[in-house]
Parts: sequence; structure tokens; C-alpha cells
Amino acid sequence: MVKLTEVEDEHFSEKPTATKNDALLVGSDDEDDYSDTESEISDDEDVEIEETLYERITALKDMIPPSARRNLSNTVSSLTNLTKATLSFSGKSLWVISTSAFLLGVPFALAYAEEEQYIQMEREQGMIKGANEMLTPGVEGEKAAQPTL
Repeated sequence: MVKLTEVEDEHFSEKPTATKNDALLVGSDDEDDYSDTESEISDDEDVEIEETLYERITALKDMIPPSARRNLSNTVSSLTNLTKATLSFSGKSLWVISTSAFLLGVPFALAYAEEEQYIQMEREQGMIKGANEMLTPGVEGEKAAQPTL
């Protein structure tokens, strides 16, 4: 069986000293923890960090709180879904409209062109008949006066 014992840290067992304004002073032993960073940086100047752009961008996600990331992800997801739905609906609508136009419009256009052709032929026949009457006046009148057997 394992027996657990609590070990107290020496740092927490000492009471901090207070000044006349009851402000705590930082002890000199805390200053020993800090070191001169210039010497450390100067030794590591020739070392290149091999890090890709993707790794740097993914490391930035730690700067944004999880709730903000979740909200941003939900917003982007809903915008993506809305865009997909809109494009899908507009594509289907365009298909229905164009198909309907072809099924209804093409036969109507053909019938209209045929009717215009008949009207044009009647005009031409009327113009030919009028030209014949001008060239031979009275022929129609004689035919009407003769009895048929």
C-alpha cells in the first residue's frame, strides 16, 4: 500500500516582510531567477528554426480563446452552408426556367414563324392578282357575265 505525505515548499513557509505601508517587498532571492537574455540569444543566432508557414498559422490558434474559435467556426460553417444552398437553388431554378423556355418557347416561335409565312404568301398572291387586273382590265368582269354550263 502506498502512503502519501504532504511536503511543504520552503518558499511558502516563510512569511513575507511588510513595509510601513503594508506593501510587500520582493526579496533578493527572486532576482536570482532572472538571467541576462542577451548572452543566450547571442549564442543561438546561427541556429535556424525549421518551421513551415502552416505550423506557424496553426500555432496562432492558441491566441484565440476556444469560445471565440467556436463562434468563428460556426459562423463560417453557416455561411458556407448558406452559400451552397443558394447556389444549389439558383442552379435548379435556372434549369427549370431554361427547360420550360425551350419546351414552350420553341414550338411557339415555330408556329408564329409559320403563321407569318402564310400571311406573307397571301400578301404576295394579292399583289399578283392586283397586278394581273391592272394588265388585263375587264377580264374578270367578262368571266362573271358568262353563264357556266
